[in-house]
Amino acid sequence: MGAIQTSESGTAGSGGADSGDAAFAREVREWLADNLSGEFSGLRGLGGPGREHEAFDERLAWDRHLAAAGWTCLGWPEQYGGRDASVRRQVIFHEEYAKANAPARVSHVGEELLGPTLLAFGTEEQKQRFLPGVRNVTELWCQGYSEPGAGSDLAAVSTAAQLDGDEWSITGQKIWTSLAHVADWCFVIARTEKGSSRHKGLSYLLVPMDQPGIEVRPIIQLTGSSEFNEVFFDNARTAADLVVGEPGQGWRVAMGTLAVERGISTLGQQIRFERELASIEELAQESGVDGDPAIAARIDDAWVGLRVLRAHALRTMGESGDEGGQASVGKLLWANWHRSLGELAMAVRGPAGLLAADDLDEWQRLYLFTRADTIYGGSNEVQRNIIAERVLGLPREARP
Repeated sequence: MGAIQTSESGTAGSGGADSGDAAFAREVREWLADNLSGEFSGLRGLGGPGREHEAFDERLAWDRHLAAAGWTCLGWPEQYGGRDASVRRQVIFHEEYAKANAPARVSHVGEELLGPTLLAFGTEEQKQRFLPGVRNVTELWCQGYSEPGAGSDLAAVSTAAQLDGDEWSITGQKIWTSLAHVADWCFVIARTEKGSSRHKGLSYLLVPMDQPGIEVRPIIQLTGSSEFNEVFFDNARTAADLVVGEPGQGWRVAMGTLAVERGISTLGQQIRFERELASIEELAQESGVDGDPAIAARIDDAWVGLRVLRAHALRTMGESGDEGGQASVGKLLWANWHRSLGELAMAVRGPAGLLAADDLDEWQRLYLFTRADTIYGGSNEVQRNIIAERVLGLPREARP
């Protein structure tokens, strides 16, 4: 499939716009305008990274409303509840959704990560069991990857699982587990072969969260909220057949999940970034600091950087695999851009930005949370190592 192009209307698509795509964009736009009303009218702009605590129950109801109308899992095959939508139409949906300032989805982990992984690697029984709950937003998921001694270095995980009769017994700890406190299930990378190391001997297990062997402890962030958690497994249980792919081959499945983590929805993310930048420009004009050459230059740089993000995403969206390290390049681009935007917001606010009342304002929250953008989802250092070693062929960094 070729790289994604941008149509004259500004909506991304593959190979140029056509009347069917224009009609689809209009359908999405009109549905959102009609439905972000009544009980859902107050949800615009709520949720997202650093703000997952906002109106969670109401956003969950909104997600289920989307599902009932057929607006979840658009790219999935029809036999599993999707629409078989092209990459182009999935991009159109995400962009129109962001333009409508619709609330951040609470079901992202299930729909964008677990679902595509099961479609690629799961058994038919696993697909029939789990995909309907993801599609209908009746079961929420979290991701059990990082550990205290294995953050971005996923191959260093030590959480262990062993077969005990017809169940896996799981013992260990995961950390930075987003939304674990509200999730029904977790996909867990665990070491299932004793004595194995690094990429070998890992398995990808589907584990129910509501059981005595699992304890979830919130982690308080700089922003004062706690959307991610520590998760402790103490002889936690899951059925023997709830391993995705073959036992011991979990690394391949885990990499498949990471390959889709930075996918189509990133174009919607960039529209939210553009909205944030526009608000900062407006703030600069109101306070008069837009006349400061240094501030004006930083705003211009942010505008250019946002276009670079979009150009990279459009150029690589239709490519299969990640031979060129594009996922790592994309992560480096948006994470550093967004962190710099938080710093720009503080520069525009000036001394007033240092004062906090009972709660943080939106710019203080942006500044504090974007400190994490270059860490979660794979730190800058790890992304650069991936590009250096796997793409450029440079010598591997010394490891203990």
